[in-house]
Amino acid sequence: MTTHLTSTQLAAELEAEARSTLPAHVSGYVGATAGAGECHAEGLAAWAALRLVPRVLRGGRADGAVDTSTAVLGTPVRTPVLLAPMAQQVAAHPRGEAEAARAVAAAGSLLGVSTNTAVPFTEVGAAGAPWWYQVYVLRDRSLTQLLVERAAASGAGALLLTVDTTSLTQPSEPGAASVEPTEWPDGPGRARLTALTSADLAGSESGAASPALDVDLGTVRWLAEVSGLPVVVKGVLHPDDAAACVEAGAVGVVVSTHGGRRLGASVTSAEALPGVVAAVRAVSPAAEVYADSGVRSGAAVAAALALGARAVFVGRPAWWGLAARGADGVGRVLGGLTEELAGVMRQCGAASVADLTPDLVASRHLRA
Repeated sequence: MTTHLTSTQLAAELEAEARSTLPAHVSGYVGATAGAGECHAEGLAAWAALRLVPRVLRGGRADGAVDTSTAVLGTPVRTPVLLAPMAQQVAAHPRGEAEAARAVAAAGSLLGVSTNTAVPFTEVGAAGAPWWYQVYVLRDRSLTQLLVERAAASGAGALLLTVDTTSLTQPSEPGAASVEPTEWPDGPGRARLTALTSADLAGSESGAASPALDVDLGTVRWLAEVSGLPVVVKGVLHPDDAAACVEAGAVGVVVSTHGGRRLGASVTSAEALPGVVAAVRAVSPAAEVYADSGVRSGAAVAAALALGARAVFVGRPAWWGLAARGADGVGRVLGGLTEELAGVMRQCGAASVADLTPDLVASRHLRA
């Protein structure tokens, strides 16, 4: 008899399968967390602890079908489960993001592409999946401008400005990772900034992210102007920061702890989400809020949407899936979460994701 795995069980299985074949320094880098891992562990637990209040007698289709589709910044997707930008994907699979993009396209989702991708934008886009380019602002802003211009020219639909780290590869506090990609003995090492040529990089500090990011410096508006793309700020936890980002021109924010890699003592994304949603809506009801860091079940996806997230990004489970089974592994992660979400929606009387409203989340989780 075939046993159906939950998304949480599948994530654990894929991680174990990937770790059994990957070099220790690679799996160690991907699995690394800040501090003693408390933020990561509590992030998983916080999403898992959310409780829904199902509704009944709300009609619906006779066949029980529900609609998991939505739109992110106007782009239609069949699922609100999106693939987070993650570095070093060529260490998981030789084709990296190009392979992951195949699964994303098949799932009707969207993927984030890291500044540290080692796959050319054209190969990522060839799969036909919509994608957003994740941006670390480099010390040499002319290089950042080249990157975002080339991403835009290659079909990126938006920029994900990551603001919760000031280094491309170094851990945010001691002990977060034992071996950095620049020290890997067997490659690929630090993923290349493949959109840049040697001439672009000559005499620059290309690998150094700028620590001088201030919303008042106009970074958001500058990126929007040089790329012609909308900007979503990734790595926001404080409501005041979220409001400031939108006031500065961001069309949305991602509530994120960087997968528990930012600060061991950090608040979790699940805890921060309601306050960020309230702050963003007070500034601009049209701005969109996303969440990541620890979402491992369809129930967690439903709760995030009910609390005001437009969609969620999933990271490590898909990375492990890519390493273990290529596009099929990524597809199983995205498909499993979407299937679970549909089941939760049926039980909650939600015919569409628009029906996932705050009243479906137990009141003890509605702190703002």
